[in-house]
Formats: sequence, structure tokens, C-alpha cells
Amino acid sequence: MTGKWLDAGLLLLRLGVGAAVAAHGAQKLFGWFGGYGPDGTGQFMDSLGFAGGGKRNAMLSGMAEFGGGTCLALGLATPAAGAAVTGNMIVAATTHAPNGFFNTAGGYELPATYAVVGTSLAVAGPGRLSFDHALRDVLNRRWMAIAGLATTIGGAAYMITTRRPPEPVPDEVAAAESPAGEVPAEAPSDEVEA
Repeated sequence: MTGKWLDAGLLLLRLGVGAAVAAHGAQKLFGWFGGYGPDGTGQFMDSLGFAGGGKRNAMLSGMAEFGGGTCLALGLATPAAGAAVTGNMIVAATTHAPNGFFNTAGGYELPATYAVVGTSLAVAGPGRLSFDHALRDVLNRRWMAIAGLATTIGGAAYMITTRRPPEPVPDEVAAAESPAGEVPAEAPSDEVEA
């Protein structure tokens, strides 16, 4: 497959995955789409034990997702955008890993898929139906993909290795990060209402 079909396929991949990742970032940064914004997401990140403060990490994660996803969808600075998505999703995958692989159980399936797509687009490029192509690939060079991926994977490794053991999370914040938005069931109460 070459030419127009390849470019159309890359465009569809960029639009679909880029928009989905950007929406996750908008949840963290702005509280859109049922998200909890920087404060609620920050509480969740604190509970996961990441160094540097929950709100700061929520903002950084949100910027990587919103900015990286938006740029992937546009095909703008594709190596950097793909690298940002990849690094962020590697960290996200490790937080979901205790739940196994499948997304239905809160596993790492979705972040791992986004990481693979981010890496693939960083390496392959956006195709001709992109802002990068319109700008004569000034922001789409092979060395940028290598440098971006090395940097974000290194950053992800730092985040993962400096993480403290997780703490209990308030139910409403856990629901925001749950794939289905489910609040864990409360333990039955022994008290009888009068």
C-alpha cells in the first residue's frame, strides 16, 4: 500500500487516536468530558505515589495527552507528539498493570495500545495529509523521533522507579480514572437506620 491510501490510513489513525488521547488530557486539564480537572486528578496521582506532587503531575500528564494528542491528530511535530503520548502512556500502563491486560478489568490494554500507536507515528511520520508535510517536514525529522522517544521513555522510567506504594483513593476519584466510570461498591453497613 503506497501513496494516497497510505496517507489516508495514517490520517485516520492520527485523527482517531489523537482525538481520544487529547480528550483524556482535557479531562485532566479542564475537567471536560466528565473529568476531575487538575485538583481531582492530582489527588488520584498523589494516591498512586508519584514524586513531585499530584497536581503538578496531573498538569504534566494532561499537557502530554492534550498537546500530544492534538498534534498527532493534526500531523504537527509528529515525532515530538508521538513521543509525548508514548512516554505518558508507558507510565499510565504501569498504574493499570496490577489489573491485568484487558481494559474491561481496568488493565493496561488501552494505554499500551496508545503507546504503540504514538511510537509508530513518531517513527513512520504523519503522511502527506498533515501540517508537517505542508510545512515541508521542518518539525518531522527522523532524529527528532529518536531524541523524543529516548527522552520521554527515560522520563517515564524515572517516574516509575521513584513511585511510592499506592494509597487508598476516594471512590469518586477512582471512578473518574476507571475505564467504565464505576464507583467501587461500599461495604455493607452493620448499622440499622431508625
